[in-house]
Amino acid sequence: MTGDILPWLPDRHLGVVSTLAHADELIAQVGDLLFDYMTQPNGVIELKEVVRGAYSETTVVGLAPIARKIPLLAADALVALRAAIEHTLFAEAEFLSGTALDEKAARSIEMPAALSYDKYAEWVRNRQRYAPAAMAKGSELLRRVEGLQPFHRNIRPELHPMARLALHTNHAKHRTPAVTAVRLVTIVRDDEIPLSRHNVRLEPEVPLRVGDVIARTPLGQHVPVALFPTVGANRPGTDQWPILMHELAELASWVREQAVPRLVTGEDPPPERIPARYEITVAHANEREAIARGSLITAAERTKVRLGAMSARGSLIELLLPLSAELTRSGLESWLESVSDHEVVEWASQLKESLIEGPAGTQAVIDRLVDDAARHLGSGPVSSETA
Repeated sequence: MTGDILPWLPDRHLGVVSTLAHADELIAQVGDLLFDYMTQPNGVIELKEVVRGAYSETTVVGLAPIARKIPLLAADALVALRAAIEHTLFAEAEFLSGTALDEKAARSIEMPAALSYDKYAEWVRNRQRYAPAAMAKGSELLRRVEGLQPFHRNIRPELHPMARLALHTNHAKHRTPAVTAVRLVTIVRDDEIPLSRHNVRLEPEVPLRVGDVIARTPLGQHVPVALFPTVGANRPGTDQWPILMHELAELASWVREQAVPRLVTGEDPPPERIPARYEITVAHANEREAIARGSLITAAERTKVRLGAMSARGSLIELLLPLSAELTRSGLESWLESVSDHEVVEWASQLKESLIEGPAGTQAVIDRLVDDAARHLGSGPVSSETA
């Protein structure tokens, strides 16, 4: 029964599901471009060792330029997310009013992003003259609006999702698209590999610039390191540069899982979740059935897995290649390309977890991977060679 598909969402709000799917498609395009950017053959960061007295400084001498399409698509996705909120609010206000709104009343319908209660109260006062009864002071719909306001976040309300979304979209619509830059998330020394992400030392949340020194070692000392760059997006008017895909993911999830359900129901979000995406490039005779065939997996999640698998494939090849004469680099590449990104990421996770269990656990995981690779190459199970 189509009535069982998002039963809490009335037909008048079905359009917002397609708006959210459109936003997810835009985020997917950002993810695809970022994947190509992060995996380019010559890398993102060009480094040079510069001698300074008794030390060698690893200095940034070049950064790969970021395609202009990336911030444009990011801005489009953020505007679509803001539109999902505004469209939901307008549709509900018109429904509760029982009639089409005149132009002045329609223009009074908007979602504020008040950082303090006083600012919110001022917003309510300033719009009362033309606001419809459905959005009048004391109304149920206005209560729902108030519940989504940033001032409810007691510490740093400017970090509330509604505040961040308003900040980004106001800037994108009236000034410039999203501003992006390369950031260095962390540097991992080969002799200090962390056992979990909780042990990773994060670099400052600032853009990387030509001339920056990212490491300093005594002359003659050589320690291989792995760099983990990313693309950050500036929060307009601040010196904050969160990871672009993280910012898009957090705001999209909040709009889809919190803002829209709360505006529609006036209650905690129902258990039936709006899918992140469904097919919107073709028309559907039954929109609810099409929505039911959608996916809860977001574009940001798919990009995260894809990047994780890319990194894991390279690490697994370097780990397994020396362990058996039966294995070749091209063979390992063929084997790893034959399995899904999710499976590769799971293997990498098992290896990390086995490090905590001890050598025996790690060896068991390695032996299984070596055998799987050998079977793919047609040579049957083999034993890994350990020192």
